[in-house]
Amino acid sequence: MFLSTIKKVILSVIGATLALTLAACGGSSNEKKNPEWPDTITFASIPSESSTTLAKSFETTVKMLEKELGLKVEVQEVTSYAAVIEALRAGQVGIGALGPFSYVVAADGDAGVKPVGAVAESPDAKPSYTSLGITKANSQIASLKDFKGKKICFVDPTSTSGFLFPSAGLLQEGIDPDSKDITKVMAGGHDSSALSVADGTCDAGFVSDPTMKTLIEKGQIDKNAVKTVWTSEEIPGSPVVVSTQLPDDLQEEVTRVFREKINKPAMVEDGICDSEENCVLPEEGAYGYVPVEDNLYDGIRKVCDITQSESCVK
Repeated sequence: MFLSTIKKVILSVIGATLALTLAACGGSSNEKKNPEWPDTITFASIPSESSTTLAKSFETTVKMLEKELGLKVEVQEVTSYAAVIEALRAGQVGIGALGPFSYVVAADGDAGVKPVGAVAESPDAKPSYTSLGITKANSQIASLKDFKGKKICFVDPTSTSGFLFPSAGLLQEGIDPDSKDITKVMAGGHDSSALSVADGTCDAGFVSDPTMKTLIEKGQIDKNAVKTVWTSEEIPGSPVVVSTQLPDDLQEEVTRVFREKINKPAMVEDGICDSEENCVLPEEGAYGYVPVEDNLYDGIRKVCDITQSESCVK
């Protein structure tokens, strides 16, 4: 189960969170395929860098969903993966972007979700990425074992590459992330964790490899200012899920759209994008979404068994 204190806080603010920072990406002029469907679906995700970036990154995704479903899709910025899970559980969100770990927490915690797809670099690619342990370039920290006694930035208690896999890595070095072995800081986002290391707020921290690349490419972090001292094993890609509280035929249609239509070739063909080069997806350089199934995330469940993290569903 979730930590009771975390859940109480999330449930107390979820209504307010969903009412604020709404980033709707336009309505649909098409008629609904089924008149019994809701007029609007909320698509929730945590921010990567800013609400503007969040809305922009899902803009083409939303346009295709609206075109194919005949519904209005509203993108909602939520403060944490746990908040996305509780919004899905409460029926306030129909589609959610989760991390691999938060997906397992949601699926095994009876939040009522089905995985539909994850972003990949090609239609045949297996979606995956890694977690990085980083510190300042001039730091004396050279490996995970040197994290002991330091102030360490994590992302979120239900972040795969920002908490779960790093916790497993630390435990292998004899460092308990839930003890006084380190001073643990939850930064709230991958970019926030990395930036906190770069500016010296944290001695070291964890960030997903794609986020680190983006921050360097955009000049938000000087590649010579930080160094990577640890890289995790491959992690299965972050899934988009559909709520099982939606009508069955709507769940099927949402799944079909993600798996067949939300990719650069299809979006160019349907006029959503004028070219593949100008077609924006949640991850830069991606082809689009490819199908994922629940068993892809069994490795996450094994890491939960290793770490015995309180954030894992027991």
